[in-house]
Amino acid sequence: MYLRKNIATSESGFIFNPATGDSFSANPVAAEILQQLKQGSGAAQIKEWLIESYEVEPLRLERDWDEFINQLKEANLLES
Repeated sequence: MYLRKNIATSESGFIFNPATGDSFSANPVAAEILQQLKQGSGAAQIKEWLIESYEVEPLRLERDWDEFINQLKEANLLES
C-alpha cells in the first residue's frame, strides 16, 4: 500500500489530489504517516514508529489505523 505518486502533501498536513481537484487537511501525526507512506514505508514499520513515538496501546492503534486507511481509500489516495 502506497500513497499515489501524484498526490501532493505538505509537512503542515495539506493534501491535494490533482486528478480530482480534491484537497484535505491532516493533523501532524497523519501528515507524518502520509510522508512515510509516500517514501515507501510499510504498515508494520509505521505502526512500530507510532507505538514508540506516541506510547499508544496496540489495540487502539489498530482501530485508529484501520479507520485512517479506510479514509485514505475512500478519498482515492492509496495504491495497492
